[in-house]
Amino acid sequence: MSHQKRREEAAWKSRKQQQHPHGKIKSLHELSQEYDADHNQ
Repeated sequence: MSHQKRREEAAWKSRKQQQHPHGKIKSLHELSQEYDADHNQ
């Protein structure tokens, strides 16, 4: 494997591991609780 290919793969892996822009994904139960709280006021 060439050095360029290794560099490209390392960059791709680091980009993939840093993809959490919106935080933890909520469960359907958590979303329904929030929806109920917002619409029952």
